[in-house]
Amino acid sequence: MGDRDDEFVEFVRTHGADLRRTAFLLCGDWHRAQDLTQNVLIKLFLAWPKLHRDDGLRGYARKTLVRTVIDESRRFWHRERATAVLPETSTTGPDPDISVDVLRALAALPARQRATVVLRYWEDLPVDEVAKVLGCSEGTVKSQAARGLATLRAMTSDDGLLEGHR
Repeated sequence: MGDRDDEFVEFVRTHGADLRRTAFLLCGDWHRAQDLTQNVLIKLFLAWPKLHRDDGLRGYARKTLVRTVIDESRRFWHRERATAVLPETSTTGPDPDISVDVLRALAALPARQRATVVLRYWEDLPVDEVAKVLGCSEGTVKSQAARGLATLRAMTSDDGLLEGHR
C-alpha cells in the first residue's frame, strides 16, 4: 500500500467508530448507520488525494456524514414512518447508555434538528462548528438545538435522561 492508502486506513481506524456512532444517532438504525458510514468513507477515499491533511479531516468527514444523512432522509423511500413498535435494536450499538426513550425521541425529530442536537450535545461541538457543518447561521443552530431539546424532554419519560447532555 502507498502512503495515501496507509493514511486513509489510519484515519478509518482512528475515527471510523465515532463516525458510525454519529450516523446511528442521526438515523436511529444501527444497520443503516453502518451503510451511511461506508458511503461517507467511500466519498472520503475518492476525495482523499485532494484533501489537505491540515484542514481537519475529521470535520470534513463529519460534514459529509451529516449532509449524506440529511440528503437520504429527504428521499421518499427513506422517509421515516411513525410506528408504535420500535424495530429490533442491536445490543452492540454505539452507546449503551442512551436509552430507548431517547433514541425514539431522536428519531421523531426532523433531520436537521436531529443533526443539530447530535452534533451539539453528543459530539460536543461548539455552536460555530455545528453551523459550519450544517451550512447555516449560529442563530439557526441555537434555535434548532433549543427546539430539539424541548422535544426530547417532552417525549422522554424521565427528565433526568438528558441531564448529562445539556
